[in-house]
Amino acid sequence: MNIDKPVKICLIMTALAFSAGISACGTNNQPVVVTAAPDVEPQDNEAVPDIAAMSPDGPLFPNLSGVEETEPIPEYLRVGVEHPIVASLQERLMELGFMDNDEPTEYYGEVTANAVKHFQRQNGLAEDGIIGQDTLMAILSPDAKYYAVAKGVKGDDIQRIQGRLYELGYLATADQVSGYFGDSTEQAVLKLQKVNGLKEDGKVGRQTMNLLYSEDIKPNMLEYGEKSEVVLACQKRLMALGYLTTEPDGTYGNDTTVAVRRFQSRNDLVVDGYLGPSTRIALDSSSAVPNGLSLGDEDDTVKRVQQLLNKYGYLVAGNVTGYYGEITETAVKNFQRQNGLTPDGMVGVQTMTKLTGNNVRKAPSGSTSSGGSSGGSSSNRGNSGGSSGGSSGGSSGGSSGGGGGAVINDSSGVSRLISTARSKIGSPYVWGAKGPNSFDCSGFVYWCLNNSGVKQSYLTSSGWRSVGKYQKITNFNDLRAGDIVVVSGHVGICSGSGTVIDASSSHGRVVERGLSSWWRNNFICGWRIFG
Repeated sequence: MNIDKPVKICLIMTALAFSAGISACGTNNQPVVVTAAPDVEPQDNEAVPDIAAMSPDGPLFPNLSGVEETEPIPEYLRVGVEHPIVASLQERLMELGFMDNDEPTEYYGEVTANAVKHFQRQNGLAEDGIIGQDTLMAILSPDAKYYAVAKGVKGDDIQRIQGRLYELGYLATADQVSGYFGDSTEQAVLKLQKVNGLKEDGKVGRQTMNLLYSEDIKPNMLEYGEKSEVVLACQKRLMALGYLTTEPDGTYGNDTTVAVRRFQSRNDLVVDGYLGPSTRIALDSSSAVPNGLSLGDEDDTVKRVQQLLNKYGYLVAGNVTGYYGEITETAVKNFQRQNGLTPDGMVGVQTMTKLTGNNVRKAPSGSTSSGGSSGGSSSNRGNSGGSSGGSSGGSSGGSSGGGGGAVINDSSGVSRLISTARSKIGSPYVWGAKGPNSFDCSGFVYWCLNNSGVKQSYLTSSGWRSVGKYQKITNFNDLRAGDIVVVSGHVGICSGSGTVIDASSSHGRVVERGLSSWWRNNFICGWRIFG
């Protein structure tokens, strides 16, 4: 039965009131007066229905043996409890911003308890993570306030907010990520709100929280157009690690932005193209992962490498596409042989340094790698490297496609991805975790893809709405095993037969479950990785 949400909440509160021995409609102690309904005289010519007389052989009342009994609401809801009301409470906590969006469950786990603690903190209740009468009434109240934190608040959620403020350059040092909302955090929030055109109140509420992980956020850091010695130093480091393809000049231009995004992708950072504190610390670290382009990569760095290979005669212009296919790999091997490098077909630091240097040996006459137009019709991007990458996969998806990029033609790719995902079922849900032993929803998809041979940078659930490089699925009914399914505020991996594997906040762990009506109702799009 489909019950409107206000009615549903009212019924829950009424049931709780009766279980506690109080009136849901009032608190006075006046006696209840019952008045008999007045007799209604039949109107002229109105038929009076026949009423069967009571007798031993007369009709029986309906048999109630088949009517399902409603399980009483426990007096206290705590970790380990399973009850239908838990799903309603999780849904309400998600609406109010205290839990990440997910399909509600009837299980009360650690993630739910933590969300309840944050709600209790905001509403002046005992922070024990247990839902008694007061907490339940407060959560279900139509006047319940959306998640908001301000100066003086302490908690793990504050630490996460501070971490993002630090990444964006609004907090100056790492030691300010303390879990306590003090003066420095308030000033950081005020500046973020000012720069981004929000109401300047120093509090992190709905708008500020949504902005923190939005692609539209304006950071307080080195960005496009800036010129300084700091930019120059970062460019030199990016070049040393094989990311920058042009000569460092101290100006933060397009090439620097591309290099920074590539570096962030390879080093498990939020990919935003800005040189914030976290990116600069990672860049200067001895453990910074150097660049390495290889078969299957696709981005602007690949395109820049292809342009250089074309400049020196190793690749024809028609194959400068931004996708690293077999033709590009062959061109790289030829370049490496000609320039005294190990011909492994991958663009690492040495190859990039040589390619962007001043003493490059050009390709011998007639040795240019070309796929001509033959790569254009192939649905296997890995075999082409030509100009076909953007549209080639569309034909393999039939009517399910909705644009975007192409699929990877790998017959074992789907089973490998699903096997990798299933190997992590039961791993705990931890907000912001990217594996290998704990995950949030987007971190889980990121880890599974990269451990299944797909090179994918980290994206938030909102980032998955417009990833573009894979074949887009716009019809929920067209989803199939191996597809990435994107819903409002959440993301998972389809595992076939109407099921999905995802890191679930409501379950508190990685689960495999059915693609229920919740997924259908919140569906945004899907992405087909493998053909």
